[in-house]
Amino acid sequence: MENVTYEEEFIVNSRGLKLFTCSWVPKNDEPKALVFLCHGYAMECSITMESSARRLAEEGYGVYGIDYEGHGKSSGLQGYVSSFDKVVDDCSSFFTSITEKNENREKKRYLMGESMGGAVALLVHRKQPDYWDGAILVAPMCKIAEDMRPNPLTISFLTKLCKIIPTWKIIPTQDIIDIAFKVPEIRKQIRENRYCYKGRPRLKTGHELLRISSELEHKLDEISVPFLLLHGEDDRVTDRLVSKQLYDEAVSDDKTLKMYPGMWHGLLYGETPENIDIVFSDIIDWLEKRNVKSELEKKYENDHLGGLESKQQ
Repeated sequence: MENVTYEEEFIVNSRGLKLFTCSWVPKNDEPKALVFLCHGYAMECSITMESSARRLAEEGYGVYGIDYEGHGKSSGLQGYVSSFDKVVDDCSSFFTSITEKNENREKKRYLMGESMGGAVALLVHRKQPDYWDGAILVAPMCKIAEDMRPNPLTISFLTKLCKIIPTWKIIPTQDIIDIAFKVPEIRKQIRENRYCYKGRPRLKTGHELLRISSELEHKLDEISVPFLLLHGEDDRVTDRLVSKQLYDEAVSDDKTLKMYPGMWHGLLYGETPENIDIVFSDIIDWLEKRNVKSELEKKYENDHLGGLESKQQ
């Protein structure tokens, strides 16, 4: 606990809303790279993703999170997403404000999104395709699982109602907490967390989730960022077959897919401690391999610095 410095700050977005942000950085060392968290639907960063962020910070990474509009400690009607594009804009703006600080300009930058946050991460990447060094996608919402989707007639009816009563909570769905998180104690913690939204999805929010997942599903070949893609084989919330499709269709030169037999949707904090250790071992291993400078890079830097020093003399 003492090796990590945790800080919170409210920022104001372009629409005048106060958004909650937080960070976990190594206390005594310069971060070796930066990781930006994109949380899932109805979740938030500072409590539900705290254990994940702290693990990464203890491994030497600077970790930054933001609660979306209508989520967690940020302003806005709880559980309401009026526009997914605005969420992506807010994340992109905050993340780049951190990467552009003088002390961070030379550091590698990674996106890490779970569930709906996986979709956010992919869309942040698509805004600036060459800007990010990699993405960790945890059960990303490239398609909502079939048994979680209302039938097409219901979707059509609700889409029309969206224009009249966008904030109403009338979308029929299963209890996501029960089918996303395997460990009962974690389900209890999420239910007791007042910053997690637990009502039915609001009409406009549900419409935006369907719209953006459908759009992503049909544009998987536009994904070019290096990525690590993680999915539980018993996931009943997001479609693991579309994760396989993302792996197959993405044009990224550097891509890795890990499927976990017997694991559910909430891989980062909803599984047993043993399973979470397996997942994080894969995440840290992937990050470390992309942050160790090759011998060739080190030689170039040493030769370059040596040349500069001799010129100065």
